[in-house]
Amino acid sequence: MSDNSSKNAYWSANLRLIVWSLVIWALVSFGFGILLRPMLSGIPVGGSDLGFWFAQQGSILVFLGLIFFYAWRMNKLDAEHGVGEE
Repeated sequence: MSDNSSKNAYWSANLRLIVWSLVIWALVSFGFGILLRPMLSGIPVGGSDLGFWFAQQGSILVFLGLIFFYAWRMNKLDAEHGVGEE
């Protein structure tokens, strides 16, 4: 029984991490890059406005950060539940 609850806890934590990563991804790409771009247009960043920066460069940097965060957090989660690669 405890083995099954450990598996459920692992997958619950895994799915929670995936959902939050997807929420951040959607907010940055669709929210900041498209929907909120007019609101962010008055903030200058690097010779352009913040909305354009998010649409062209900022979203890519956030995506790269999400990839590294997800890999780091999943390695930590795997080690906590004894399913690591080592």
